[in-house]
Amino acid sequence: MFRLSSGDVAGFKLLFSLAVMYGVLSMVAYYVMQVKFITPLGLDAPLDRFSEARAIQHIRVLAHEIDGRQVTEGRQGLHDAAKYIRTQLEMLKDRAGSNVRIEIEENIVNGSFNMMFLGHSLSLGYRNHTNIVMRISSIDSKDTDPAVLLNAHFDSPVGSPGASDCGSCVASILEVARITIDSGWEPPKPLIFLFNGAEELFMLGSHGFITTHKWRNTIGAFINLEASGAGGLDYVCQSGPGSWPSQLYAQSAVRPMGNSAAQDIFGIVPGDTDYRMFATDFGSIPGLDIIFVHGGYFYHTSTDSVERLLPGSIQGRGDNLFNVVKAFTNSSKLQNAYDRGLTKERDDGHPMFFDYLSWFLVYYSRRQGMIFHSIPVAMYILIPFFLRFSKYGLRCSFAALFDFMKGTLFHVIGVILAVIFPIVFSVLRLLFAGQSMNWFAHPYLAYMMFIPCSVAGMLFPRVCWNFFPLSQSVYILKSSKEEFAEEARYWGAFGLYACISMAYFSFGLSGGFLSLSLAVFMVPAWILYRLSVKYYGIESLRSAAFLVVPSIPCLLHSVYFSGFLAQFLIEKMGMMGSLPPPHGYFIPDVIVATTIGAVTGVCVGPILPVIGHWLARSSVVQFLLHISVIALALTSQFFPYSIDAPKRVILQHTVVTADSGKIKDTSYDLSVVDSNALPYLFKHAPEVAKELHVDSDFSFETANLSYREAWMGIYPLSSLFSRSLKFPASKDEITRHYRYFPHISTTKQETISADGSRRVYLEFSLGSLKEVWVSVLNITGPISGWSFANSTLPAPEIIKGAPPSYICRLSGVANENWTFWLETNSSGDIRIEVGVVEQYLMDSMKILKSRFPEWVDIIALSSFLSTYIF
Repeated sequence: MFRLSSGDVAGFKLLFSLAVMYGVLSMVAYYVMQVKFITPLGLDAPLDRFSEARAIQHIRVLAHEIDGRQVTEGRQGLHDAAKYIRTQLEMLKDRAGSNVRIEIEENIVNGSFNMMFLGHSLSLGYRNHTNIVMRISSIDSKDTDPAVLLNAHFDSPVGSPGASDCGSCVASILEVARITIDSGWEPPKPLIFLFNGAEELFMLGSHGFITTHKWRNTIGAFINLEASGAGGLDYVCQSGPGSWPSQLYAQSAVRPMGNSAAQDIFGIVPGDTDYRMFATDFGSIPGLDIIFVHGGYFYHTSTDSVERLLPGSIQGRGDNLFNVVKAFTNSSKLQNAYDRGLTKERDDGHPMFFDYLSWFLVYYSRRQGMIFHSIPVAMYILIPFFLRFSKYGLRCSFAALFDFMKGTLFHVIGVILAVIFPIVFSVLRLLFAGQSMNWFAHPYLAYMMFIPCSVAGMLFPRVCWNFFPLSQSVYILKSSKEEFAEEARYWGAFGLYACISMAYFSFGLSGGFLSLSLAVFMVPAWILYRLSVKYYGIESLRSAAFLVVPSIPCLLHSVYFSGFLAQFLIEKMGMMGSLPPPHGYFIPDVIVATTIGAVTGVCVGPILPVIGHWLARSSVVQFLLHISVIALALTSQFFPYSIDAPKRVILQHTVVTADSGKIKDTSYDLSVVDSNALPYLFKHAPEVAKELHVDSDFSFETANLSYREAWMGIYPLSSLFSRSLKFPASKDEITRHYRYFPHISTTKQETISADGSRRVYLEFSLGSLKEVWVSVLNITGPISGWSFANSTLPAPEIIKGAPPSYICRLSGVANENWTFWLETNSSGDIRIEVGVVEQYLMDSMKILKSRFPEWVDIIALSSFLSTYIF
């Protein structure tokens, strides 16, 4: 019969107590992340208060009463949205008091520029995009007074009603404008409200404003609103240039939400915001990028509706926003472009900041951070001398320091194993399961699978190496060796967090605040623990309680931050792209396992050196591993997707043409943006397989692959695809709908200069396409210049085995054809590949789209491809 020793019983008691404690902490963190502590105000709220219900009214009109807000020829939705916004602003102007001056403009913007997006270089050309701008200023203000800009975009992604992205942003700014008027507040500095109509096409509306508008040089600070999900915490994800915007936010926000670590990881997420146009690429204006980050399942999907918005999210955003706007208009740091150029204040880099459960925000500059992050490292070095020098002398103090360093190595091994164990378990599960990402629609499954084995990994070194060798053994009594070993392990862990926070800081990153806060709380927790040991002894669980209880505020923040990070990554795994097998199949599970292992180390690590005294038993570790195995088996029975967490599929009707009226080929092309490939989709969506004539013997080896060139119309998003497939489609339907196809032709005789360069003059017609969204030109050859982007070529895109390419995306509604010229420095041919994306779907595409189950979200489009040699 299996019997537990008294030590095992104590270990399990502590384990279950900790499980309950962390469960309660997780519930508190979930309560905050779901903004359940915010009560939305209704339509009857006082006129000087932000009301979520009033904002929802705007969102309902933009997302549901208006049919589609895409920049598309042949669709009225975006025009109707601009008209609605302008009407609301005119109504505000009509009832404004005599103490303010209101100016409203509708601007049509055109332009061309180069940029990097998703690591790819391209040029953008646009025309006839609409911006709505309103300026509220006091009667006494001057045209050159520095202003505060609030920006949101009112266009939406293809196939999405765009309730959160970015109807919620537009509605929030409209409500702030209403409060400004109805409250009788006279802004000390002008407010500029920018509703830009072309963000989804790579920030074109904001580019048009910041490069051409008459008020662009008066902007002293800006706030950009964006949505990467349906609500939750309204996070400050980027700030700068300079530190004062985030400092003002910390001081003025009612419920501050954000941390500087978001700026470190922002670049790895597919996408970008208007922030870069104002703060980095063109404006160098101080500002904030405030984003809804949770509810990413609905981001850029057909389910981004009003019903999906998380109650309380918009209320929290609005309350913060109005207070921050007031603080910005009262700031002495607010300067127009001319004054900023004169003062040239020293930029001390990105500040460090983090919110504590949205109660308050801790903020410090990088100069202050140099001190704060150095103190724990200094303590780590000096504490051995403080503890040993007076009693044992200098030699023992150095021996104690060496023990601390061994304790750090000991803890590093535990943290590494805390990550390795979940990775191993995730890979083993995938080797036997037929699908990855089982946790996608049920995030709690990821925690069930990976937290127990991660804790087991942290305990493993202690179980295998229970004897901790002390360099100072000759100086201390045998009875005190366990206490001294525990001390070395604890301060070793402290040293690890101190060094991590300093390393983050030294490399210019902004996420070191988490490890710094762990180190800070470990000091008083240790003092209380050592005092309790004198009364209860080192074997008493009461002593452990005196370490854990003072650490709860720090552990709560760690759980809150870790839960935020893990949930964000889990939601984004559905759109991070598909990588080629065999490795691509494992990537999402390995990323989630790594993340949960790392955050488990963060949440448990500070107390583990002490509680490991009771938990580091083979029976406890075996129990944790058994729990993980059971969770792995249970998780494998769950389906990865649901209506609330859909699988994203790209469906394209591809038409390859020659000249302006001949069809060479047509097909249905399919791709996915996660690790469960198309055969998995066909297996679980038999109606789709039947419609495409896919039988049970289907395999990639015999299928027709859809290569990246077929997806050129949505470049560079096509870089997220791998192993796409194509299926035959009928040509007859196309000829019934279109008379002419997109076509490039010469407009006049090419010229050859004295130095031998050749200039070709071209015209690009969109034919009789009905709802064009965007066109892409892939130009190869000895190009030395062109008429786009102020005659500046972008960096060439080089694909292995192919000549350098120059990519240009064109968008905008107009009756005229595009005209441009290309210049070469030799007599070689110019090759132009054209991809035009059309939102109009023919009947066969509508039928095929209807065959997909509810747990699949379809982005459906038509693409017309053609190639020309000049």
